[in-house]
Amino acid sequence: MRDATHHATRDATPGRVTIADIARAAGVSLPTVSRVLNGRTDVAAATRRRVEDLLALHGYRRRTSRAAARAHLIDLVFNDLDSLWAVEILRGVEKVTHDAGVGAVVSAVHHQAWSAQQWLAGIRSRNSDGAILVTAELAPRLHAELRRLGMPAVVIDPAGVPAFDIPTIGATNWAGGRSAVEHLLSLGHRRIGMITGPSAVLCSRARLDGYRTALDSAGAGADELLVREGDFSHESGFAHGAALLALDRPPTAVFASSDQMALGVYEAARRRGLRIPDDLSVVGFDDLPQARWSPPPLTTVRQPLAEMGAAAARALLGLADGETPDGLRMELATRLVLRHSTCPPRRS
Repeated sequence: MRDATHHATRDATPGRVTIADIARAAGVSLPTVSRVLNGRTDVAAATRRRVEDLLALHGYRRRTSRAAARAHLIDLVFNDLDSLWAVEILRGVEKVTHDAGVGAVVSAVHHQAWSAQQWLAGIRSRNSDGAILVTAELAPRLHAELRRLGMPAVVIDPAGVPAFDIPTIGATNWAGGRSAVEHLLSLGHRRIGMITGPSAVLCSRARLDGYRTALDSAGAGADELLVREGDFSHESGFAHGAALLALDRPPTAVFASSDQMALGVYEAARRRGLRIPDDLSVVGFDDLPQARWSPPPLTTVRQPLAEMGAAAARALLGLADGETPDGLRMELATRLVLRHSTCPPRRS
């Protein structure tokens, strides 16, 4: 404890210390410091004394009215804003912030370090109440800076796992992937291709694991020649769909890890003169609005994107008010939506 206190004393300017500094020095989480500041009783006595001693040592003064000091503004940051997937999340966030009388600043960092630095400079100047991150590669650096600023954050994570101890909102990706493939198996398909999202992304791996579990449980086994790694885009769905359909023994069905990629498979099939679902069954993932209007309407796994955005916004506003989250991980249920892009395979 002596070393931790010395470290905080050396690195923090008196009167400017953040609760993140206190948490690091005390060896506890941000919610624990928050509970001490809120006078909560669910903190061990020794931990409480350690935190209170550090608060006193650094002259930390909590604002007497957190609500009065609030900017009533949050930040929502994506890697990109060029998909309906992002729009659905934004729709859920906006509903909650509008009802709460809170504004939202929406940014995209485009996988580039300079964009992230621009956003960080902006959030410092805005003094936002917190941030919702829907990012992948840049997330750890963003998290670290937000912790340094003592600014609460929530991660929406089909994009990945946060590097720090902050709340995340996700979906039951493994169960969704399994349900998609079990549906195809129930129709009689055994050669089922899959186009995944990027392997570095947690939700992609979970959906792939669900695919493999369903095949293994049915005794079919996964043929790795039928598994291709995409990037969630229409273009990658088209390219990998074309490659799968060009195989000597092509799949009779394809499960794509996003609706955008599934619609890319539609185009690949059309160019080969194949009809969906008569010649090829296709299942997507997300249930974006366009899925129900595609010809034919797409069978897909509904990921509750708007509800995930709303849950993230509620969690962030609670953190901004000094509340302690009930848990650090929330997963909302996925659901298979049956439409007209699947049917039993043709008998040769």
